[in-house]
Amino acid sequence: MGTFQLGTLNTLPVSEHPELVSASVFDMLRMLDLTDQVGVVEIDPELSDTAATQEAYGLEAEALANCVIVAGRRDGDERIAACLVSAATRADVNGVVRRRLDVRKASFLARESATELTGMEFGGITPIGLPEGWPVLIDSAVAASALVVIGSGIRRSKLIVPGTLLARLPGAEVIEGLGKPIA
Repeated sequence: MGTFQLGTLNTLPVSEHPELVSASVFDMLRMLDLTDQVGVVEIDPELSDTAATQEAYGLEAEALANCVIVAGRRDGDERIAACLVSAATRADVNGVVRRRLDVRKASFLARESATELTGMEFGGITPIGLPEGWPVLIDSAVAASALVVIGSGIRRSKLIVPGTLLARLPGAEVIEGLGKPIA
């Protein structure tokens, strides 16, 4: 399994190319016994950003998902979550996410903090292999996708994963309306 085609991307199972994912991603996939069920494909790191990936590989926006790290404070405690939404939408940070984290204000975590805390490269952050205990908020449209292109923890590759598999990740919560259409 783990061999998928989406647009012009053709994957191989992560088990055959562990060098194409970050260590934390590979460790999580191995722990969950999913290295043969998730596809990975090497790409030009300059094409890692969503719009560039979409154009270069002939993908629809709905076939790609962005993982953003969001944080807020409550009673002096920082609360962090990962949000996975379709590239055709934006995460509802100050609505759905703020309420889920139970904070007064939520915002995107600074690039340096996001990469340091996740151990992943900016442009490759993914919901697989995040720090233990982080909620992974997944828009219901992404969870319902047959296949979705996400980061691999590094910029030079992408994962292609069934949406149902993402919904089963540790800490995953499928949320209707997490992604708001881009105006």
